[in-house]
Amino acid sequence: MPVSNPCFFAPFALLPFYPFVLTYIVGELFMVLLLAKLPEAYAPFDPIVDVLPVIPVLFLLLAFVWQASISFR
Repeated sequence: MPVSNPCFFAPFALLPFYPFVLTYIVGELFMVLLLAKLPEAYAPFDPIVDVLPVIPVLFLLLAFVWQASISFR
């Protein structure tokens, strides 16, 4: 009779904690990206860098405006 491998069930024991771990990792990445400081040589570009993450959202909104202008054909 084969013996079940206890290592196979180990990841499933942690399954309820995966959302918390993922939330923590995403939160840490967000804070690192949000609070990152540019080197002193690039300090004049700080305002531009603050606006750059918004550009993809503007493209998404542009798609809706474009569809509204052609009456959502």
